[in-house]
Amino acid sequence: MNLEKIALQIPEILLPNKDIDLHKWSVVACDQYTSQPEYWSESKTTTDNEPSTLNVIFPEVFLEDHDSDQRIKNISGTMQQYLDDGVLVALKNKGFVLVDRKTSQAPSRKGLVVAIDLEQYDFNKGSQTLIRATEGTIVDRLPPRIKVRQDAAIELPHIMLLIDDPKRTVIEPLFEQNPEKLYDFELMMNSGHIKGYAIDTPELIQQVADALETLASPDVFADKYNAQGKDVLLYAMGDGNHSLATAKAIWEKIKEDAEFPHAMMDNPARYPLVELLNIHDDGLQFEPIHRVIFNVDPEQLLKDMHTHFAGNCSICHCENAEDAMSRAKIADLDHVHIVPFNHADGYAYIQIENPIFTLELATIESFLTNYLDKNGGKVDFIHGDDVVKELGIKEGNMGFFFPPISKHSLFKTIIFDGALPRKTFSMGEADEKRFYLEARKIK
Repeated sequence: MNLEKIALQIPEILLPNKDIDLHKWSVVACDQYTSQPEYWSESKTTTDNEPSTLNVIFPEVFLEDHDSDQRIKNISGTMQQYLDDGVLVALKNKGFVLVDRKTSQAPSRKGLVVAIDLEQYDFNKGSQTLIRATEGTIVDRLPPRIKVRQDAAIELPHIMLLIDDPKRTVIEPLFEQNPEKLYDFELMMNSGHIKGYAIDTPELIQQVADALETLASPDVFADKYNAQGKDVLLYAMGDGNHSLATAKAIWEKIKEDAEFPHAMMDNPARYPLVELLNIHDDGLQFEPIHRVIFNVDPEQLLKDMHTHFAGNCSICHCENAEDAMSRAKIADLDHVHIVPFNHADGYAYIQIENPIFTLELATIESFLTNYLDKNGGKVDFIHGDDVVKELGIKEGNMGFFFPPISKHSLFKTIIFDGALPRKTFSMGEADEKRFYLEARKIK
């Protein structure tokens, strides 16, 4: 079985022992609820000082606190303790984990936890590797993540990679094989239900490999996307872009520091865990990622925006959120971008004629990035309209609402246009994100 050509490895996966309460063990991805510390406080109350992934991750809401070094030290110590005390134990066989997740929005979203090869991943602009980023990677955001991972004994993935499998040949047929159930429980914070199954027999692993190899066939790829002469894209980043980029940065440093780099090629740091999802899964929905800007003067920002767009920008005030949102839905997307926003004085929308970018987000980002660099202020990336409505109307804040992109055009867009602007889309709402559960040793 040649897994290298499909950038796959069969991992040894760790799960909590049978005495651990999985409801308290599993918490949502660390990059969620970044402006809502109360969510994480409630999560801590829920875990009730029992073994939990909350103790071995660094929620990004706390990144700017002054105790980060001590927090990272505690994370590393707790990881090792969980290994030493047998909280985490290896499954009886190496293999994959088949996942069926019920969310607040979908009765079922299917995935497959595997290990992928960082040698076939490049997050830099213009990458033509088998695994590619779908959005711009902000290298300045990597150092805090690197500090957490570089001394970690284990990893727990919230990374989700997408495959474009319209015939449902990779993941879905595995459910018909009556695999052994590994877990079945309710997730905390009303985030749905999750079941996991062992895919650990040679026959099932071969079935997965064969199906992925077909998707990676240059002829199949070229015909599917009319992409003759283009390098094959098999896996596109869904969630966890900066986490995978962090793993890549550490792996490259390991090779750089090694006296004999070729001897390091089987190092476990080369093969991070991810969950594969089929972009055609009915339970997978693309949601926009909105923006909330903090510590700005909205009136001045809007004046500068008008100047930036050379007079092609107009502001129209609205009576309420529904009025602003309805205007965006009737826009002629080829000739105008309409972006609803809110601030302390209420709701309005920005109308920009003849935009040079395809996506509304790219149009607004072309202004916001430079404006915040020059004038100060902070941007947060928000999942869900309600949070933007709550935060954007506070004094000194602004919220911008963006439309979703089509998931069915994502692969072709990446192949021909390259990565999208950072934080363009989200796979579902915040409570639908991957919860930490499986683990793997990386040292």
